Amino acid sequence: MSIKITECPRDAMQGLHDFVPTDIKAAYINLLLQVGFDTIDFGSFVSAKAIPQLQDTAEVLKKLDTSNTQSKLLAIIANYRGAEDAVKHEEITYLGYPFSISETFQIRNTNTKLPQAFENVKRINGLCHNSGKKLLVYLSMGFGNPYGDEWNTGIIEHWTEQIVDLGIKNIALADTIGIAQAEQIGSIYPDLCRKFPETEFGIHLHSTPDTWQPKIAAAYESGCKRFDVALKGYGGCPMAADDLTGNIATENLIRYLQSQHELLGLDLAKFQEAIDYSGKVFG
Repeated sequence: MSIKITECPRDAMQGLHDFVPTDIKAAYINLLLQVGFDTIDFGSFVSAKAIPQLQDTAEVLKKLDTSNTQSKLLAIIANYRGAEDAVKHEEITYLGYPFSISETFQIRNTNTKLPQAFENVKRINGLCHNSGKKLLVYLSMGFGNPYGDEWNTGIIEHWTEQIVDLGIKNIALADTIGIAQAEQIGSIYPDLCRKFPETEFGIHLHSTPDTWQPKIAAAYESGCKRFDVALKGYGGCPMAADDLTGNIATENLIRYLQSQHELLGLDLAKFQEAIDYSGKVFG
């Protein structure tokens, strides 16, 4: 399988304080659509109260030009109602649901306890199946949590098995708050791949600007072929302990993969255009 890069403008934008105009969001994402990424995590169908920055996702979608791109669109949802809104849009391929193995974080993030969250996964997966969409489940807090909730690899395997048994083929192991160590990644990631060989496991890592490389290297050397990143490392989780913790920068991942002689098939001129334009979005 070739490398798949998911560019995550949604994750980058969702925490911005000042509302970014819809036309600027759409113009930025349209540039990203021309780069050649496998997937663009472009927006979310959640309540405007929860994430006001993304309340215009449906309007942004109307302004996206998907006629000449190989990139697939992914939208984040937090409940069944959001999934019902998302599946109405033909242009969307993936619905992403954050399922946390830390119940405290699941409550903070989606206001649901784990049994209810897993019931959401079941119902949303059925809706996706009937609508021709694919469900991608993020295993949030996949490398530990700051809340004192029990965490061990057995818990990860338990919930992975539950999700795989539903027929879900796409799972992303998420280092939600940037605490994963390279040794952890190099142990947990390949172990899941061995135990669930029919599942495509991606990885969604957060890090400080100076700690990304060992994490990416550990994932790559473990056989990971699907990476979530964001241009310039914008965004990340507000629960992270370090203010510098954010998404891993797309340009860093590209540079690393090029050093491994991976053929990425990206239009780097368009990527530079997106970098130049990003100041209009992020200031």
